[in-house]
Amino acid sequence: MIRVVFCLILCVCFSHAYFVVEDDYERQVEVLKNLDIDTTFLRDNVFASMKEEISLYKQKQFLKMLENGTQFIPILRNMIQEAGIPEAFLYMAMAESGFSTKAYSKAKASGLWQFMSGTAKIYGLAIDDYVDERRDPIKSTEAAVKYIKNLYNRFGKWYLAALAYNCGEGRVARAIEQAGTDDLYTLLDDKKKYLPKETREYIRKIVVMAYLSEDKNFLFENNADHFLNNGKFEDAFVKKELRGGLSMFDVAEALDMSLSELWAYNPHLKYFFTPPNKKKYHIYIPYDKERLYERDFDASKISSKFDVYVVAKGDSFYKIAQKYKVDHKIIKDFNSITSNTLRAGQKLIIPSMQTSSFAPKYYIIKNGDTLFSISSKYNLSVAQLKKVNKLKDEIIYPGSTLEIPNR
Repeated sequence: MIRVVFCLILCVCFSHAYFVVEDDYERQVEVLKNLDIDTTFLRDNVFASMKEEISLYKQKQFLKMLENGTQFIPILRNMIQEAGIPEAFLYMAMAESGFSTKAYSKAKASGLWQFMSGTAKIYGLAIDDYVDERRDPIKSTEAAVKYIKNLYNRFGKWYLAALAYNCGEGRVARAIEQAGTDDLYTLLDDKKKYLPKETREYIRKIVVMAYLSEDKNFLFENNADHFLNNGKFEDAFVKKELRGGLSMFDVAEALDMSLSELWAYNPHLKYFFTPPNKKKYHIYIPYDKERLYERDFDASKISSKFDVYVVAKGDSFYKIAQKYKVDHKIIKDFNSITSNTLRAGQKLIIPSMQTSSFAPKYYIIKNGDTLFSISSKYNLSVAQLKKVNKLKDEIIYPGSTLEIPNR
């Protein structure tokens, strides 16, 4: 009897293992087919070792990226599905930026999709004194979708579109010409090096991330099965149009939010107000605040916290800007002034750059800045700056933003 029971247990265990392996295989095959990749790719040694490395040694880093994406994955997934491109491209954003809107590369690419400024402008993303729409989760995704579809239309295969997104259309076209084929195995040849090493690893990384993000066994083993619900619920935030020059502090106050909370949904804004050089501009608010917004929020009744300055004899924009610690161009834009001429008695609206002692401060990095010089300016330690901005090293780039913690 004991022997019979033991045999039954073995049969159940083996059958379970078989179905787990079978399910595992089918999910991997589905990811590959969506990208036009042959199933023999599963035997690729680099791909297999990369998958094993993440599964065994880099779970925390991988799960942290999924955590970053919790806010964005639902709406990005919907946009990608509606655009008719493979869902695996959702994980291109993960490979590019770790789902961080603040990601900034050494090559000066920025945002979820790591757009360079030139490509960003081609696809309609604004980068100016007030906004960097490469960090706008919706607009940058719209641009990325257009770019990916254009790449697919040129090369005819999704994996080639992904490769071209990473290293450029010209580089992929030359690689195909040199190899005499667009076969993925051939293009990824480590000896021939038709493509840069980063690009050869890039396509493998996307496949691994797309697979592991939906791998129930991997997620359950790491107590992260809640990520299986990513994209299964309503979008986390919604878009609203506001007038230009409106204080974000007032918006946050009206929605019963802290400025820090609202700021996290609007990483594309460089200051605490909507662009004063535009009649209207969009912001994003949490989905659960939309009812409150529709019921109670009226931007026309909000009197933003700006100062009114009466120009004195001998004043200049530079002198006034120094007094209020705000860039002179911002003052000109707020007042719709194009010339540098001022007259005594003229009234100027001066935006309040810090509307609350509890609001986070942000610093736009300039040429020559270092973490040490910035931390000294605000009486902080370099370690504090690195911690609040989640920096792994002390490398910073002009044009990017640092959060300055309140003391």
